[in-house]
Amino acid sequence: MAETLRRVLSAGIAAWPGEENTAEAGPPLLLLGAPGSGKTALLFAAALEAAGEGRGPVLFLTRRPLQSLPCGTGATLDPMRLQKIRFQYSPSTRELFRFLCSAHETPGPAPSLLLLDGLEEYLAEDPGLEESAYLAALLLDTAAYFSHRLGPGRDCGLMVALQTQEEADSGDALHLALLQRYFPAQCWLQPDASGPGEHRHRVCLEPGGLGPRTEWWVTFRPGGEMTITPWHTQAGEPTLVCDTLSIPKECKVLSL
Repeated sequence: MAETLRRVLSAGIAAWPGEENTAEAGPPLLLLGAPGSGKTALLFAAALEAAGEGRGPVLFLTRRPLQSLPCGTGATLDPMRLQKIRFQYSPSTRELFRFLCSAHETPGPAPSLLLLDGLEEYLAEDPGLEESAYLAALLLDTAAYFSHRLGPGRDCGLMVALQTQEEADSGDALHLALLQRYFPAQCWLQPDASGPGEHRHRVCLEPGGLGPRTEWWVTFRPGGEMTITPWHTQAGEPTLVCDTLSIPKECKVLSL
């Protein structure tokens, strides 16, 4: 899943070595960031990217309908891609469990990508570690079932967005450490200094062993437009190092 997100952030630049034209989805990915950091926008952009790959429809799980479609990519205007994205609204954890447990009854072709937005809202209803592990395992099992339906050599990717808090306690850290066992790949969104009316974030993508860590700047302008620029490390400039067993606030800045 990291490769799909990397293509979104790199505007279609060639894949990492060995990733060209692969039908394998890669390890499940956890998209992390504070409120308003653009997680839903990146999740939707990944849905559009996958919808244009011709490997099958995309299933987007969320508690409520999106108020507006995130803009910022030319693919947003492609009605053919939009038609391949199926939204499933599960307003409670019980409804989400019910849907995932009945995935074998889902009509039509199996999705090539399974997305979940707002994982933290579902976890808040049942905050125990056992419940979190059960939901994570159920998401992985559902993606594995869809992969089986897709046939040999084809996988259903899994990407989940989780909201993090600046002031997190030890319980939040334990939950995150648990989830990272199920989602080897992670993408962190870190707030950065922004201009008037803009919101800029630094994005750090850890692909889970499939390639090097990569970073970008993502800026949301007053009209909601999302612009992405690569972050190039130069001698003497700091680089972002995300501790995969901590919350984003504890990311460290090192000088090269």
